[in-house]
Amino acid sequence: MAHGDKSKQEKVVFVGDSRVRRGKGFITPPDYTAYPGKSEAFIPNFLLKEWMVGVVVLVGFLVLTISEPAPLGFPANPSASVIPMPDWYFLFLYQYLKYPYASGDFVVLGTLGIPTVAFGGLLLAPFLDRGKERRFYKRPIASALMFLSLISLVYLTNFAWTHYKHELEASGTEPEHIQREEKARENREKGLPTSSGTKQEEVAIVDKDDPAMEAYKTATCISCHAADLKGAGGPSLRGVGDKHDKDAILAIIKEGYNGKMPPMYDTAISNGLTDQDIDHLAEWLAKQKTEQ
Repeated sequence: MAHGDKSKQEKVVFVGDSRVRRGKGFITPPDYTAYPGKSEAFIPNFLLKEWMVGVVVLVGFLVLTISEPAPLGFPANPSASVIPMPDWYFLFLYQYLKYPYASGDFVVLGTLGIPTVAFGGLLLAPFLDRGKERRFYKRPIASALMFLSLISLVYLTNFAWTHYKHELEASGTEPEHIQREEKARENREKGLPTSSGTKQEEVAIVDKDDPAMEAYKTATCISCHAADLKGAGGPSLRGVGDKHDKDAILAIIKEGYNGKMPPMYDTAISNGLTDQDIDHLAEWLAKQKTEQ
């Protein structure tokens, strides 16, 4: 600064440290992580780190999918008796949609309302919880919601899988992939190929013009075994004569089969069939063999 009487007439100029160069453009904020109660700048410091971690995870995931491609499952079999189940990471949603307040008259609430609130709250979490405290036990609301969500996911997933296993046991249903694996194991033990690349020859219907075909339809057998005997929720009857003779088929019609098929004798009689018709139907089904 100037001195003396002339100082009143002179312009005072404050000069900064000459060792600091004048910056141009955006100045990167300093890192305050070493100071208590402070944090680094969200943009670009924190965000850049998050992006870099995301890129590393994405590249690792892509490498995994390229090196270990997802295996193709068995061809779909619409005639197989199955209990539908989603993949494990959707089991909690599958179980949640079974509850009365998320299905039926409340299906809109279950499919749109509650998920919108849940994911909306997740998106708004950084704006709703703006406290500086990072220890979870000093953030009771956020921590309680987090633990509640985790407990709900684990419970619903476990309950869905346990209920599925009980349904398999109660219905006597064996998953098709397990049946195929057991069949492949048996073929390996016999020295046969575990799978065939060619399409197997279809078993034909024996005497499809026989009057027993009409009795078969009248007895409502088509509801489970289809009009073409290939099965529609129930097993295929093409080649059933290889497993059961006439007497065994009559017993199945009158008494049911192993808890999987209810007795159909009363239904057939109520629909107008006679004992002679049912006897002829069992005889006709016993003729359905693979080789004729």
